[in-house]
Amino acid sequence: MTNFIPLFPLALVVFPDEELNLHIFEPQYKQLVNDCFNNKKPFGVPAVINNELQEYGTLVEIIEITTTYENGEMDIKTRGTLVFKILEKIEALPEKFYRGAIVTYPATKYAGSLPLMAKILESIRALHLILNVTKQFKKTDAELLSFDIAHHAGMALEDEYQLLQYEHELHRQEYIKRHLVKVLEVMTQMDKLKDKIMLNGHFKNLEGFGF
Repeated sequence: MTNFIPLFPLALVVFPDEELNLHIFEPQYKQLVNDCFNNKKPFGVPAVINNELQEYGTLVEIIEITTTYENGEMDIKTRGTLVFKILEKIEALPEKFYRGAIVTYPATKYAGSLPLMAKILESIRALHLILNVTKQFKKTDAELLSFDIAHHAGMALEDEYQLLQYEHELHRQEYIKRHLVKVLEVMTQMDKLKDKIMLNGHFKNLEGFGF
């Protein structure tokens, strides 16, 4: 399926089912939000990386406009729905300040491996413990998908964007698992380095090397 959607590019990756709160202050996006809200239409949030618009993004629906200020600025709540891929950018729209695109929607699959997800969650919680971070997910472990946990795995923007492009849940799970293995290795080495630095200057009880 292909169709036209308004675009609101942002320097972040939005995932399906993610809740995103935005403060709208630029004239073109105030117009975009009003149009979409009044017509009950979604808009697209393509990722911007290194000041370049990427071809993949996520369609979001406006849940509510929580606050409208005197100058027309707004606070809105949105939720991600579908991953899209830009086929053609539409640079000019009649009587509109914002831009849009013709997009298609990849057939995203959500069936993954429960045992693999359990290992991923164990690694994420180990990472959070090292970082002294507390995170409670809104779903049970059995309900969680890769998109639900991706922002909490310590990935860079480029890594999150790569994850967004995978159509199969199992591929996304494997990608997060590989990332976490690398991160935990680095964190373990940092902990050892910290311990080594802390021991510097203290009396050491070490056995001599026999030769």
